[in-house]
Amino acid sequence: MALLLSLLTALVVFSAGPGGALGCDLPQDHVLLSRENLELLNQMSTISPFFCLKDRRDFRFPRATVDGTQVQKAQAIAVLHEMLQQVFNLLPTENSSVTWNMTLVNELRSGLHQQLEDLDTCLVEEMGEEGSALDMQGPTRALKRYFQGIRLYLKEKEYSDCAWEVVRVEIMGSFSSTTALQERLRNKDGDVGSP
Repeated sequence: MALLLSLLTALVVFSAGPGGALGCDLPQDHVLLSRENLELLNQMSTISPFFCLKDRRDFRFPRATVDGTQVQKAQAIAVLHEMLQQVFNLLPTENSSVTWNMTLVNELRSGLHQQLEDLDTCLVEEMGEEGSALDMQGPTRALKRYFQGIRLYLKEKEYSDCAWEVVRVEIMGSFSSTTALQERLRNKDGDVGSP
């Protein structure tokens, strides 16, 4: 349970922080929305992750993509945006056999959608300043492959309850991995790679 709370806290850090932490104007309620999304993700668990240990898989999260040591601010925002978009797309819909409470899932989808809109604005601002869409393809391509692996895993496991639980925990872990990238975005000089 302590690990779960740590991961949830990391997701808040990932998408929260003081207004303008990304170098653009995020709405005041962005932090509150992040916390609400974390709580929803936490509440979605219907079985213990320990029950599903046999179903664990190393999805090979592309840590270098979110490391942020050599990426520009626009690339970092693109990575964060891609993460949220992939999670949004991965979440089950009403027609799924997942045992999660669909009201919670729909609320999470709504919160992620709002965060995506906030990041869209930031990405447009940064893209104009720092580069083209071609600069974003490498880092986001790695994330797309990562999430494709998760989709294949779910299909292979026939979308079982344990498979969804493994994926839920994996999503929380991948969000926690973006914390360092988020911290680098807070640099005042705009160079994400600066120490």
